[in-house]
Amino acid sequence: MNYIFGPVRSRRLGFSLGVDIIPYKTCSLDCPYCQLGRTTEKTIERSPHGNADAIIAELSHALKVQQKIDYITLSGSGEPTLSLNLGSILRRIKELTAIPVAVLTNGTLLHHESVREELLPADLVVPSLDAVSEEIFRVVNQPHPLITVSHMLSGLKQFRKMFGGQLWLEIMLLQGVNDSPEEIERIKEAISPIAFDRVQLNTPVRPAWDSSITALSAPELDRIRERIGAKCEVIAGTREKQRGIDRDIQERIVSVIRRRPLNLPEIVDSLGIPPAMVSKHLAELEEQGRVTARHYGSELFYQLTR
Repeated sequence: MNYIFGPVRSRRLGFSLGVDIIPYKTCSLDCPYCQLGRTTEKTIERSPHGNADAIIAELSHALKVQQKIDYITLSGSGEPTLSLNLGSILRRIKELTAIPVAVLTNGTLLHHESVREELLPADLVVPSLDAVSEEIFRVVNQPHPLITVSHMLSGLKQFRKMFGGQLWLEIMLLQGVNDSPEEIERIKEAISPIAFDRVQLNTPVRPAWDSSITALSAPELDRIRERIGAKCEVIAGTREKQRGIDRDIQERIVSVIRRRPLNLPEIVDSLGIPPAMVSKHLAELEEQGRVTARHYGSELFYQLTR
């Protein structure tokens, strides 16, 4: 499948069936903590990404063969609100199934009225806001030059007024970057008028493209949760748990290529994991010497190292 992956077990959404409509690492931000690597196309220009007919066809097939799906989630390799087809895709998904639909977004384009209106069919929208001081925002998110914190806050406030579904805010915290008491207080003051249904604190538990990134400890996250107050929760998993998840994914990759070499799309189809994540783990397996990549014609195949 080109657009559908999973269902993947999510810390907050249960069994989430992913819909990936944006080309790999096309985003309005280049967050140093991103587990998928650097943004290859940083843009705020919306384009007609995602073929609605193909997405609905793939989704229809997936719904017939999957037994448990808690959410259909638009997320994956890039920022979903960069798609001009977002509204029509959401409407058609809602016509197809009663399963709740979630959209994970960095929130940078919510100041556009058209984006806010296109998101209205969703049941749950989860935007991000990692800093409200402009200089810290520039460090922690490395945004497109035309994006500002004031744009993001304005968009969040306006969207909350018109959106009747669940609105959860995610805050990604990096040690020594956006976790100071002063910045946490600024974030608390900025978000208090917006009436989010939940405020979720996260910290990197997977390797980031910037190796200097450091996660917060569980006690540090708890202290910030208490400071922000009601409706705030910690969603970050432990490093030990994440290492276990990463090992499990790598063993699943090894298992599917044990019998015969497969290319990336074939591995993705077999595992139901986003292509970017499969590529990341394949690279790690190559570094470990467990997997070898070889060209056959114009295609790259992966096989166990003999």
